[in-house]
Amino acid sequence: YQEIIYAQQPEIVIETGSWAGGSGLFLADMCYLFGIGRVLSIDLNPPVPAPCHPLLTFIEGDSEDPEIVRRVRQMAEGLRAFVLLDSAHDKAHVLAELDAYSPLIGVGGYLIVEDTNINGNPVLPDFGPGPREAVEEWLARSPEFEHVEAPYITFCPGGYLRRVCVESV
Repeated sequence: YQEIIYAQQPEIVIETGSWAGGSGLFLADMCYLFGIGRVLSIDLNPPVPAPCHPLLTFIEGDSEDPEIVRRVRQMAEGLRAFVLLDSAHDKAHVLAELDAYSPLIGVGGYLIVEDTNINGNPVLPDFGPGPREAVEEWLARSPEFEHVEAPYITFCPGGYLRRVCVESV
């Protein structure tokens, strides 16, 4: 992530799924070190106490809730965004997040779907349709994005997506 943040210089990093807040803190530290951006971390139950960083804001709520999506889109309007989806891992939820947050990504920007390795890809074979299946279905109807192979070991094989063009009309 630090390589993408350094190369892309996003003005805002949006992560869904905060859990204990460690990834949000890491992302905020990267923004601080590189002198760019800020981080929004969305979760139903943000960490308490939340990690404290001047570039990190926690938003309490469901990342697919229309009001949360509206708030995040408003906060990200006109900014170069980098999006990480790591909240609920069922296929329907991931599809909703992809639809909600992909419009924030500009051409050349990245959207990463975490944990595409579950449901037998190769771990947790009995999980059921999840992130990997959502990405495959979504990419089939989203030609403005392409899959980019991560050049290292990852928990999200097939989950690195890059916008290659503006949406077709």
